[in-house]
Amino acid sequence: MVRDEIYKIISFKAKESPKVSEQVLLKSDQEHEIILYNDDVNTFDHVINCLIKICEHTFMQAEQCAYLVHFTGKCCVKTGSLEDLTPRCTALLNEGLSAEIV
Repeated sequence: MVRDEIYKIISFKAKESPKVSEQVLLKSDQEHEIILYNDDVNTFDHVINCLIKICEHTFMQAEQCAYLVHFTGKCCVKTGSLEDLTPRCTALLNEGLSAEIV
């Protein structure tokens, strides 16, 4: 009896795994991220104002991202299509921030 139950669990998981893998692959192909990096030049206020203006963050979102960048060294500040993120990343760079699209 124990052997039958183990077999059923293994075969159930094997049937479900490919669906999960396909969903993850499809999402990663469609979405890109702007990563903002910490620097010793820009103030919190400047970073927050740029995130509000360029990435359309609320004040609280922008403030949280600024703290994450400060304490961890980087933060994903925007996700979306490459066409949407490219001008936003360029604008962040023009403001003197360190950012890249991944």
